[in-house]
Amino acid sequence: MDYQNLLYNLKGVTPEEFSFLQQIMNGMTPEQAQRFIMFYSGKRRSPNDILVFTLIGFLGVAGIQRFITRQIGMGILYFLTGGLCFIGTIVDAINHRSLAQEFNQDAAIECAQMVKMM
Repeated sequence: MDYQNLLYNLKGVTPEEFSFLQQIMNGMTPEQAQRFIMFYSGKRRSPNDILVFTLIGFLGVAGIQRFITRQIGMGILYFLTGGLCFIGTIVDAINHRSLAQEFNQDAAIECAQMVKMM
């Protein structure tokens, strides 16, 4: 089955993410694929969103990007240490795409497991 039409509806999908999602959706029925896209689109994070939340860390609320990517421990550490004295915040600003990619891959796997259990 060709799921590309469903995947094209996701805003800002990178080629790497597109390929990963195709692999995950392989073998799904059309109904499962639609449910997967619905669940995944609600959970995925845009690299631009991660960058915006990281930049907010420079205004004194460091760690928001870690909280929204479910890295609660790191979020607390960043919050209490001012983004590890801004060094961690700078690194996250540079690596915001990889933070989003890692989170999105985990979210895709989680959504695929949910859909296949239904």
